[in-house]
Amino acid sequence: MIGTLTQKTCNACDFRISSCAMRQWISATLLLAIGAIAQQTHNQYEPSNVPGAGQRLLSQFVSDWDVVKTFFPMNGKPIVTKGACKQFMIQDGKFLQSDFTFFNADGTKSTGTGISGFDPKTNRFTTVWYDSRQTTMSIRQSDGTFDGQNTVLWATPLDSEHPARKTVARAHLEEDGRLLLHRHFMIDDKGEERMMIEMRMTRK
Repeated sequence: MIGTLTQKTCNACDFRISSCAMRQWISATLLLAIGAIAQQTHNQYEPSNVPGAGQRLLSQFVSDWDVVKTFFPMNGKPIVTKGACKQFMIQDGKFLQSDFTFFNADGTKSTGTGISGFDPKTNRFTTVWYDSRQTTMSIRQSDGTFDGQNTVLWATPLDSEHPARKTVARAHLEEDGRLLLHRHFMIDDKGEERMMIEMRMTRK
């Protein structure tokens, strides 16, 4: 009699253990299925894409650079500031990060970072810039035309109620890639351009 009760108790324990294991397996399977569905839905919502022609140009900017920045004020002599820049591709070669350090005449330093990308679907470059001088960020974007060698970025206001100055920035490589030339222009009401900043970046 005792052996029969023991056997029944063991059978009941085995059943509970088996039921628990089954529930755990079902739960794990459901979690995996939900994860797969969520991933599929995310991929459908934000499908991945591969680098395009713009990334090929941005990758040519990768290097350590010596920088000479010249600011042209409305009045007075140009102001020259020296600096350094490290540029490298991030996020599997999809974006260019540019880390600048400028050495000011008073002995202080200022820093700035730019993140540049290119969307093959729209053929547009977009650059986001932030630095240690200001608490605001700036965005520049191209108009969808790209010749494979030059970036032409127009100022894009973040606040539609307070539009920024109308400016355009152009950049290209010279001297077989040893020189990267950035020039920023202000555009007046007549559409005429006036260069405000020039950055001559020499590859180290």
